Amino acid sequence: MRSPLKWAGGKKRVVGEILKVLPVKGKKRLVEPFVGGGSVFLNIDFDEYLLIDMNKDLISLFNIIKNQSTQFIADAQMYFAGDYNHPEKYYELRKQFNESNDSYQRSVLFLYLNRHGYNGLCRYNKSGGYNVPFGRYKHPYFPKAELDFFSKKAQKATFVQGDFEKAFSQLKSDDVIYCDPPYSPINRTSNFTAYAGNSFTDEDQIRLVACAEKAKQKGVATIISNHHVDFTRELYKNADKREFFQVQRSISPKGQGRVKVKEVLALYK
Repeated sequence: MRSPLKWAGGKKRVVGEILKVLPVKGKKRLVEPFVGGGSVFLNIDFDEYLLIDMNKDLISLFNIIKNQSTQFIADAQMYFAGDYNHPEKYYELRKQFNESNDSYQRSVLFLYLNRHGYNGLCRYNKSGGYNVPFGRYKHPYFPKAELDFFSKKAQKATFVQGDFEKAFSQLKSDDVIYCDPPYSPINRTSNFTAYAGNSFTDEDQIRLVACAEKAKQKGVATIISNHHVDFTRELYKNADKREFFQVQRSISPKGQGRVKVKEVLALYK
């Protein structure tokens, strides 16, 4: 099942690769310190889920879909009809989103902006303003089926906003952890990791590995996804297992020029 959100770097297509490495036997809860669009939790079955992300709007949206799905779907659907799919309306609603302090209104508009904005990006400026440009799609898709499925699956989930260390501080012996952090850049001159309005640095990548190693000492396994580049080759050199695979990425705004990129799954167990 797809996420209700378009999400840059979403993992729906590589869930099979993750399952080859993820130690699921005897585990009751999946912990994701970087839940993102939610594709992994939506496509892997556990009794419980602890799902954390730094993005406050994302977690608020997920909790509203979990608890108020019928009303939310009705309110969000109106923005996918009529005159809402043109730049003037998009930028008007983006401004409204940025000026609002109402979590429900922001969640409705967050879905609209996500589905009408450019290329599945979720980006904020240094002042915390959502600044993704209009996407110019002919017929933006309203993900009703995906919202319904998400709401049902979310009944087993706890969504929490915060740094990834918050997830590692709440571990139980029957947990398994999947981490999908903002990736280390292939080209360091064109780095973009500011999905939640803050950058994810090399020091954060190192801090994440330290958390995985501490979890290993408690008997809890962690998998980390990333680009396979010189930095991560050194970073994950002490992992218990590393699996590599190729993914297809678009390197142009029009979806042309797709290339294969090597990724790594590092397992600490």
